[in-house]
Amino acid sequence: MILVPSLECWKEGSIPSSAQWVKDPASPQRCHRDNLSDTLKKLKITAVDRTDDSLEGCLDCLLQALAQNNTETSEKIQGSGILHLFSSLLIPQSSCTAKVANIIAELAKNEFMRIPCVDAGLISPLVQLLNSKDQEVLLQTGRALGNICYDSHSLQAQLINMGVIPTLVKLLGIHCQNAALTEMCLVAFGNLAELESSKEQFASTNIAEELVKLFKKQIEHDKREMIFEVLAPLAENDAIKLQLVEAGLVECLLEIVQQKVDSDKEEDIAELKTASDLMVLLLLGDGNCIHMVDNGIVEKLMDLLDRHVEDGNVTVQHAALSALRNLAIPVVNKAKMLSAGVTEAVLKFLKSEMPPVQFKLLGTLRMLIDAQAEAAEQLGKNVKLVERLVEWCEAKDHAGVMGESNRLLSALIRHSKSKDVIKTIVQSGGIKHLVTMATSEHVIMQNEALVALALIAALELGTAEKDLESAKLVQILHRLLADERSAPEIKYNSMVLICALMGSESLHKEVQDLAFLDVVSKLRGHENKSVAQQASLTEQRLAVES
Repeated sequence: MILVPSLECWKEGSIPSSAQWVKDPASPQRCHRDNLSDTLKKLKITAVDRTDDSLEGCLDCLLQALAQNNTETSEKIQGSGILHLFSSLLIPQSSCTAKVANIIAELAKNEFMRIPCVDAGLISPLVQLLNSKDQEVLLQTGRALGNICYDSHSLQAQLINMGVIPTLVKLLGIHCQNAALTEMCLVAFGNLAELESSKEQFASTNIAEELVKLFKKQIEHDKREMIFEVLAPLAENDAIKLQLVEAGLVECLLEIVQQKVDSDKEEDIAELKTASDLMVLLLLGDGNCIHMVDNGIVEKLMDLLDRHVEDGNVTVQHAALSALRNLAIPVVNKAKMLSAGVTEAVLKFLKSEMPPVQFKLLGTLRMLIDAQAEAAEQLGKNVKLVERLVEWCEAKDHAGVMGESNRLLSALIRHSKSKDVIKTIVQSGGIKHLVTMATSEHVIMQNEALVALALIAALELGTAEKDLESAKLVQILHRLLADERSAPEIKYNSMVLICALMGSESLHKEVQDLAFLDVVSKLRGHENKSVAQQASLTEQRLAVES
């Protein structure tokens, strides 16, 4: 789509309709249907002579006829063969230019008239008119281009190649006080931004700055919604995303969230959701995240969360936690966010019974403790947290929450490498979930579980022995090694774990009973060198211990 949200491209009153442009609306007889043919003949002559008064009369007549019966009048204009004459009339100096553009806009409301308008060579002169200083010309030119190119990706691409994007961005800056022209630009941007080819051009302009400036001034819901429709597709581009962040859009969105959070009006709830989603989208990407943390966004998000702990708005909780999770992805942000107290702020939501909030809470904590040993140990010794994780590991109705709980349990062990953390997890009944996680359909989760289990076996095998036995870990490892579909890293870590389990008498006996030597010896010829080497080492260990 391009330039128009519908065939009737502007809301009533936002841009003058064809009837409003007629010089003498009190004389409808002039444009009676019977006189239309005469007008068309006369127009052929006056268009060549360019006698402005006569030409203007003809144009007024056409506009009135189009207002009375657009389809029928359009058919007659097409049949008369005068369409190509309009190209020569689209000149900046003429007083009739706005009316000519208005006529083209009215004609192009009809689908059957769009290709004829293109064939008549009207696009190029219309694009040139976007450089006009006359606001009426600009409005009608925008309508004309919008209706001609409506729902045509090829024509949209043609406009982009002709450089309309920088021109329209410039217009928005110059005419930001003109509501109708602003609306024309926004609708154009919203439709052009859907094309991937437009993003590079948008990124080379100051669109981000202009949109944020405009956004700050808007108080009407409809106007803000129009800006949102432009921002959403633009924010998918990394370069523009960074520009929007630097222009202060995240702060604007945070303000909207704070304003609308307690409203029960349908439009406010919708705007709250849109603002929240866009804020989360903007906080994806390392550059943006680092910039925003340095600029103090974390404190603002924590303040927002703090006001929504008890019976808070789920949309806000979800958005703020999502934003914090994204911010915690870059390594340089983790320590800053931990020292700012993000962990404590997030833990307040442990009692939440809302799966979307639970899911984001878990993801945020997992991102925060990545390679942060001290934080992982502190959290891993938090009995309330670990018990809640174990509870959520059984949330079969919510696969996302269940998966994230398992991953966080594993992460607490992997990043802390702490005996105290392992003991807390064993005492809370978490071992069986880590063993089950090793059978996940997702390789990354399998691997995380096996590494955590290997650390348990290396650091606290005596404490975890009974739980590992009752969870049938040895049988699961045998199955993983025997399965040809198991990924190389799964086979490798399974063998590392087998070696670690040999320190337990009961688990050692299980390994011997299942004839692991046969399975392992076959892996010595594995195409993956690491797997083959580990198979040789494991085989030697099994042979010695047998």
